[in-house]
Amino acid sequence: MSWKFERVAGPYQGPMGGLAWDGKAMLFSVINEGRILRFDPVTASVSEFRRYTNRTNGIAFGPEGVLYGCQEAGRRIIRFMPDGSAPPTTDKLEGRFHNHPCDLAIDRKGRVWFSDPYHATPATGPQQPPLDHASVLRLERDGRREWKIRRVTHDTAAPRAVLLSADERTLYVAEGEPGRNAARELRAYPIRDNLSVGRYTVLHTFGADYRGEHRGIEGMCLDRNGDIVACGGWTQSGPGPLIYVFSPSGAVLATHPLPADMPMRCAFGDEDLGSLYVTTMDGHVYRARETGRQGIHREPFA
Repeated sequence: MSWKFERVAGPYQGPMGGLAWDGKAMLFSVINEGRILRFDPVTASVSEFRRYTNRTNGIAFGPEGVLYGCQEAGRRIIRFMPDGSAPPTTDKLEGRFHNHPCDLAIDRKGRVWFSDPYHATPATGPQQPPLDHASVLRLERDGRREWKIRRVTHDTAAPRAVLLSADERTLYVAEGEPGRNAARELRAYPIRDNLSVGRYTVLHTFGADYRGEHRGIEGMCLDRNGDIVACGGWTQSGPGPLIYVFSPSGAVLATHPLPADMPMRCAFGDEDLGSLYVTTMDGHVYRARETGRQGIHREPFA
């Protein structure tokens, strides 16, 4: 079944960021404008959820319904509290500032797994050198309830998107971006009992053609079947901007063309979680209803 996409919001300035369904409406980040907006599917209206977000990209809900965000310009994960405050967590890995968090996934224990690639736009405030690696990191509280960051991957060069399987035994990572000397792949890492990861399996590889490198995956979400819905592609090369559906083993179950270039992030929303929302590089939000798929309801946080 072909999905029909309709534009529901935009245009806004610059690339769009993450999406998060709050139970009644879809939140989405406008990175360069420093805002998180809220689309109400009942009234088709857009309102402002937060401003001055300092280039927040990926967003996701965590324990107690608190919204977490990847603040690229602040080089940290922050929390958007109900009282309007936005306290940071911690911004150092082994005593050094980490890079520019891009995308995140929160597990049932409230641990935040996030991609931490390099970014061409400098951070705000005093400039700190980047790490000598771009990895997936995990933010968690220790026994004293203090935030700590741990390194998860040691073999990534440009991790873009992260996703946890429904049983939280697999970490999916979209690795690579055009212009960097690194493979563009969808990877699956087994998560061990001690929360380290094992050797990855390549589920899908993005190649090149006479026009140039194919753009890989920028955003992912999970459906109730455990399949991976991913945003990828562009008009510069390859098959164009697409929404892919992969099985957990990497089989391509379906592809759906998007009527806009460079899809960024995706998430299921609406009352039955049966609509897919997609943000784009050119500042729009699209929605496909009646997808035949539904988003996953995760169990409450511990």
